[in-house]
Amino acid sequence: MTALPTLAAAPAAGAASLVQSVDWLAITPVVLPAAVALVVLVADLFVPERRKPLLGWLSVAGLAAATATLIPLRAGDRATFCLTTDPGACSYTADHFALVIQFLVLAGALVTALLSVTAVRDARMPAGEYWFLLLSSAAGAALLPASRDLATLIVALEVASLPAFALVGMRRGDRLSSEAALKFFLSSVTATAVSLMGVSFVYAATGSLHLTQVADRLEDVPGQLDTLAMAGVALTLVGFAFKTAAVPFHFWVPDTYVGAPLPIAGYLSVIGKAVGFTGLILVTVIAFPAYSEVWGPALAVLAALTMTLGNAAAVRQSPDRPNSAVRLLAWSSVGQAGYLLVPIAAAAYSGRDQIGSTVAYALMYGAVNLGAFAVAALVARTKPQNRISDYRGLYAQRPAAALALAFFLLCLAGLPPGLIGLFAKVTVFRAAVDAGLGWLAVVMAVNVVIALYYYLRWTALLFRAPEAPAEGVRTKAPWPVSIAIAVTAAVSVVLSGAPQLVLRFASGSLFPL
Repeated sequence: MTALPTLAAAPAAGAASLVQSVDWLAITPVVLPAAVALVVLVADLFVPERRKPLLGWLSVAGLAAATATLIPLRAGDRATFCLTTDPGACSYTADHFALVIQFLVLAGALVTALLSVTAVRDARMPAGEYWFLLLSSAAGAALLPASRDLATLIVALEVASLPAFALVGMRRGDRLSSEAALKFFLSSVTATAVSLMGVSFVYAATGSLHLTQVADRLEDVPGQLDTLAMAGVALTLVGFAFKTAAVPFHFWVPDTYVGAPLPIAGYLSVIGKAVGFTGLILVTVIAFPAYSEVWGPALAVLAALTMTLGNAAAVRQSPDRPNSAVRLLAWSSVGQAGYLLVPIAAAAYSGRDQIGSTVAYALMYGAVNLGAFAVAALVARTKPQNRISDYRGLYAQRPAAALALAFFLLCLAGLPPGLIGLFAKVTVFRAAVDAGLGWLAVVMAVNVVIALYYYLRWTALLFRAPEAPAEGVRTKAPWPVSIAIAVTAAVSVVLSGAPQLVLRFASGSLFPL
């Protein structure tokens, strides 16, 4: 790491310098999308209307470059913004955990940007504002996994969330979009306020915001502060549980996904969840291991409730209801959130290495769920009601898109040939069993069987004969959308052929010892 130049006279002998070092390479994956966001916002003032699509391609290039900057950091041994009095307490750490989640976030934002190039033009959304907000949210989401103090965690959470509120309501004049943005905003702000109160309680009990120092000081909290610390731990988890769409913080999901532009719905389903799960992992296994008896059982119960309610609601979706395809994907994402919570709960009983299973599952889920939303965005171009019944006979009309969607759904269901979904579910089962949570493994097994019904029903519909012959000339798929579908399908196929590329994260520690 490189030290900042001395800005003042040398401190007196024996006095500790307060000037922190800055490793610019380590923070490049966060700084680059933020810088491109500012460039796009300023350029929007000068670019004529007919050239506004260039802003989208500039954003795509910025996200691709930000993703590429993770390669020089692959050793996972960098940290910056460290206390001069305690070099082990850093606010930003580019370890393997942070790099894997940053890859998921930036690659997911890149796919979202490809889907958005056409959506922004067709829906006549303001290009400059849209791309600025998307890049800003991606920068905040990339900051969060590297954050190692509670203040930076909350700031990153809000930087990722606040632009998302505006993106959900970007379709001006659309009542559903406005209602979705308002519901998302009010519920999220309330959850954040509760988390801030929890952080203040933790700070009052420990006198520190750095996660490693908080963990050390919670081991020996004075008796009169134990209740305060316990309340702080519980309240801090609320905001992150909201982002994961865990029950009972899930109520905003279906309406928000339906009201948002489809690329943003896909973004929230993957990157929004990555933000929530990353925050939960950091505060539980790094900052609050001393109170594992509090958050461990609570997360186990939340996991069971979340997967059960999500899958039960997905089964009830009527194929002929408007927006039923998006609603099914929304409730499916709630059910998948329950599976993702299992290894975090297991970490309370058998060590933090269990969270590697959550990371492995999140990588699989991110690729296939974004792919499913990409196909939904393609179908919605000709069938804007986006009902499940609109997908009947899709193979006869768009065979490549139908095969891709079928593969994505089979991966989510955990059935061959979607082997990556099967292997990812097995790692989650193993995490629960190894932690002694046999009852949670049984609940998950039941929910996996329930989910098979609606995934297979939708998959079968793709290959049934259309109810009526297609009218008119079939529109050509926009090539950015085709690229997004092809990339996510290729990644899913490669992962199913070589699941060890993802599952190796489940077999070792992602945090430095």
